[in-house]
Amino acid sequence: MYCIYCVFHVNFFYETSKNYLLMMKPIRFLSFMLLAVVASGAIAACSNPEQTATGNQPIKVTLVSYAVTQSAYEQIIPMFTEQWKQKTGQTVVFEQSYGGSGSQTRAVIDGLEADIVALALALDTQKIEKAGLIDPGWETELPNESIVHKSVVAFVPRNEEIKLSKWSDLANNNIQVITANPKTSGGARWNFLALWGSVTQAGGTEEQAQTFVENVFRNVPVLPKDARESSDVFYKQGQGNVLLNYENEVILAKQKGDKSKYFVPTDYNISIDNPVAVVDKNVDKHGNREVAEAFTQFLFTPEAQREFAKVGFRSIDPTITKEFQSQYPPIKNLFTVKDLGGWDKIQSDFFADGAAFDKMLTKINKK
Repeated sequence: MYCIYCVFHVNFFYETSKNYLLMMKPIRFLSFMLLAVVASGAIAACSNPEQTATGNQPIKVTLVSYAVTQSAYEQIIPMFTEQWKQKTGQTVVFEQSYGGSGSQTRAVIDGLEADIVALALALDTQKIEKAGLIDPGWETELPNESIVHKSVVAFVPRNEEIKLSKWSDLANNNIQVITANPKTSGGARWNFLALWGSVTQAGGTEEQAQTFVENVFRNVPVLPKDARESSDVFYKQGQGNVLLNYENEVILAKQKGDKSKYFVPTDYNISIDNPVAVVDKNVDKHGNREVAEAFTQFLFTPEAQREFAKVGFRSIDPTITKEFQSQYPPIKNLFTVKDLGGWDKIQSDFFADGAAFDKMLTKINKK
């Protein structure tokens, strides 16, 4: 990006002087041209991202993530910037954006210049890759196939009168489930897949899964845009009587004083795997690849993994997992996206425009 100050002054110089060029004597013309060259150099200096990254100016890094990670990154980012300052002497300033994973993905593709994306599901990261912003093979550039933390789905009943002991209870007529819209929210896609897989992974047919999911969504009163808004709809607006949410989100709410009891289905549940990646095109443009890559690597250290665990995420570090094991009920049958056919199949079958989810909403008059 050009330095606004330099562009203004050089443009002003050019616009106010160009009409006099032909009237100048040769010596004055040469002086003018020399000044123009100096001014052009000033623009080049201001516009060179590498100079900003290696000079005295702070290095800016833009992190784009999904809504419920904010509490963790608010702790992790200061830890990293302090370590980087001690190591290199450079000051790093993070610009952060949080929202629904699907909406954030669209924003990056449409021009939000993220240097790092930490989204709710690999499918969203793959969309950014297909848009030409992330180089292929990003999954192999970091440990654990670039999955930085995990979670599972939890039920939050509004009161003790709501009895829940298994997935099929969500289809009861007296249950109104609050979940976000899978078209805009990564968390909601995980909810949808957990509902579907609770049938198919237990031996049920796809027809049975379709019927079950339809029955659940028939009693969904509203479809918020992301997981954070779902929580607001449930807690602040009082809609619905069961909230489907990330386990990490309900753990964090409990830490903040919420006394609501929650239930994690342990017979079957889905492994909610959350990736992180550097946006290659943008870091090369901004000249901050080194610090962006260092930050993503830092996320896999015990210090960062501990901060994720503190706010309820399931760590990918075995030592940290053991340290926090009391807050995670063990899942007997933990299925993954691969068990459901992989993201390409899931996207085309369920979430593409006109696919199963859209058809279901039309069928149950939710559109």
